[in-house]
Amino acid sequence: MPSSADGVMPFVQQTDLFYLSGIDQEESLLLIFPGADEKHHREILFLKETSEEIAIWEGHKYTKEEAKGLSGIKSVYWLSQFKEIFNTLVVRAENIYLNSNEHLRAKNEVETRDTRFAKWCRENYRLHNYERSQPILHRIRTVKSKYEIEQIKEAIRITELGFRRVLKFIKPDVTEYQIEAELIHEFISNRSRRFAFQPIIASGLNACVLHYVENKDRCKNGDLVLMDIGAEYGNYNADLTRCVPVNGRFTKRQKSIYNAVLRVQREAMSMLRPGNKIPEYHKEVGKIMESELIGLGLLSKTDIKNQDPARPAYKNYFMHGTSHHLGLDVHDYGYPQMEMAEGMVFTVEPGIYIREEKIGIRLENDVVIRKTHTEDLMKNIPIEADEIENIMHA
Repeated sequence: MPSSADGVMPFVQQTDLFYLSGIDQEESLLLIFPGADEKHHREILFLKETSEEIAIWEGHKYTKEEAKGLSGIKSVYWLSQFKEIFNTLVVRAENIYLNSNEHLRAKNEVETRDTRFAKWCRENYRLHNYERSQPILHRIRTVKSKYEIEQIKEAIRITELGFRRVLKFIKPDVTEYQIEAELIHEFISNRSRRFAFQPIIASGLNACVLHYVENKDRCKNGDLVLMDIGAEYGNYNADLTRCVPVNGRFTKRQKSIYNAVLRVQREAMSMLRPGNKIPEYHKEVGKIMESELIGLGLLSKTDIKNQDPARPAYKNYFMHGTSHHLGLDVHDYGYPQMEMAEGMVFTVEPGIYIREEKIGIRLENDVVIRKTHTEDLMKNIPIEADEIENIMHA
């Protein structure tokens, strides 16, 4: 992806291609043709051909043998051979499945390689029937294999190291960007290549801005700092949120709000079960949050009685959803009406945001749904208020 002049953004592999092939190199193309007459044409990988000049300027690229060993795909060609091979195969197919970004939150403002290929394909093979590959990928990518879960666990382990590091670092007058620097130091030191997403380091009122990413202010004595962070490992992601007192001690009010959020999170975790669905789950979490907000004096029973069902009263203090799928994408694939199933990985992240008190508290753990229970993949990461205080003052 270009930036300006001759600059480019760091390369991150398109996740569908990585999921299906394990190939983590730019300008790669995967062709799957289950109905091909010749067995060696049922899976084909096309790679950018390397050269001495590319090796000098950019470094080593996959050889064909390396790509075969890594992907398990036996037929590997250079990208320059694609059009010729594709033409010989496509005339024997009725349907062409094209890939695109169909995530519910996607903002498709930039033309991708997938989009350009779809245009080229339709211009050159106009009489074929075209289908979408995304419904298939949304179905198969939501349930994680044990190997995928191990990758996520490693991303979580690295994230934990970063969080424990900043617990010892945070104190009045440190800046949000200094906290960010401590985190990325720990992540890269443990073989993470990057943050899983742009980190949120939000102190004081900034924590009430749900997608605050400037990370520029000084952390003040008496305030809380909310950290929504995660490490990437092998293209898989962790997603953790913790909220800690800048001076190492919660006030009575801060702790009461914090513990209310923690109770909601734990009840929400118990509701992630095979067969449940996200919309119904979010409604039930909302009811739990209502009760906690009444207990904190932020809502009254009259507020609940008079609320607009289309916008429940709790939304004044808890504006976002509780859970999303997690995996190769931080907001991973999965349609809301899909039934939850064993092997799906979700975040659980309730929050309470009180702008007039300059308090924003969100707590987020990553969990995997098992047949009979929900496994908290972040159970070793400190979350109890007393434990956080003890570590910060140790």
